[in-house]
Amino acid sequence: MRYGVNILNFGTGTGPDTLLRWARYAEERGFHFAMISDHVAVTPEVAEQYEAPFYDPFTTLAWLAGQTERIELGTTVTVLPFRHPLLTARVAANIDRFSGGRLILGVGVSWSESEYRSLGVDHRRRGAITDEYLEVLAKAWRRENISHHGEFVSFDDVATGPLPVRIPPVWVGGGTTAAMRRAVRHGDAWHPLNQSMRFYRDAGLPALRRIAEEEGRAVPQFAPRLPLRLTASPLPEETRLAGQGTLSQVNSDLDGLAELGATHVLFDTYRGEPASMRPQKEDEELLETLAEDVLGDLRS
Repeated sequence: MRYGVNILNFGTGTGPDTLLRWARYAEERGFHFAMISDHVAVTPEVAEQYEAPFYDPFTTLAWLAGQTERIELGTTVTVLPFRHPLLTARVAANIDRFSGGRLILGVGVSWSESEYRSLGVDHRRRGAITDEYLEVLAKAWRRENISHHGEFVSFDDVATGPLPVRIPPVWVGGGTTAAMRRAVRHGDAWHPLNQSMRFYRDAGLPALRRIAEEEGRAVPQFAPRLPLRLTASPLPEETRLAGQGTLSQVNSDLDGLAELGATHVLFDTYRGEPASMRPQKEDEELLETLAEDVLGDLRS
C-alpha cells in the first residue's frame, strides 16, 4: 500500500508557512502522497467543521507542485459542482503539467446546503451534476478540442489544452451507494472516509464489487481516508472507526485494509471540529509515531 498525509488548509494559524511545512514533511519523511480539502463559501454551517481562512486547493497545489519533487499531490476532495467543469479540467491539467504528472483528483459532492445556495448551485441535483462534470473532465483530458451537450453544461468546439502529462487518477469520495456507483462509472478509485473496518469488509467493498458487476466494469481501486487517532487504551471494536485506537488496533486496521486490497491509505489528523485543532508539530509527532511503530520504512 501507499501512504499519504492530509494537509490541513484551513483554520486559525494556517498559512503559506504551515502548508509548505506539511508538504515538505510528507515528502521528506517518505509518504507517497499528500492531499488537501475543499470548500469555497465558508458559511456558518461549513465553519462548524472547517473554520476560515480556507486556502483554495488548486491554487495551493499549484504552488506546492513547485516546492516538491516526488510526492503525489491531490484533493480530498474537491467539490465538483462548485466550479464549471471546463475550468476544473484546465486547472487540474495545468497542475499536473507543473508537477510532472503528480496530480490525483479526488472528487465529491459535499453536504452543505448553505454553501450550495451561496454559489447558486442546486444542492438537490449535486449528484447528477457531478456525474456529468466527470464526463466533461474525461473528455477534456484526452482531446485538444471537445464539445459537450448535457443537462447542466453545453458547449461546442472548445480548445482544452494543454493536456495533462498523466491523466489524473480520479478518486470518488463518499460511502453511499450513489458514490460507489459513481466510482465504478467514472473513477479510478473509491475514496471513502470515516468508516469502520466492519463496514469496509461486510458492506462497502461487497457493494462496490456488486455494482461493478452490474455495470459491466472493472472494480475501482480502494483508497480510504482514515481519521487518525491514537489512544493509550483500546477502543471498543464495535464502535471505533478504522484508523482509531491503540497502535496495535491501527496496525490491525492497516493489515486488514491490505487484505481487502487497498492500494492507498490517507491519514487525516484533523479531529472534525475547529476547537480540536492541535499545533502542527503535534500532528507531525502523531504521524511520526505511526511511521516509526507501524509503517516501517516508508521509503522502501
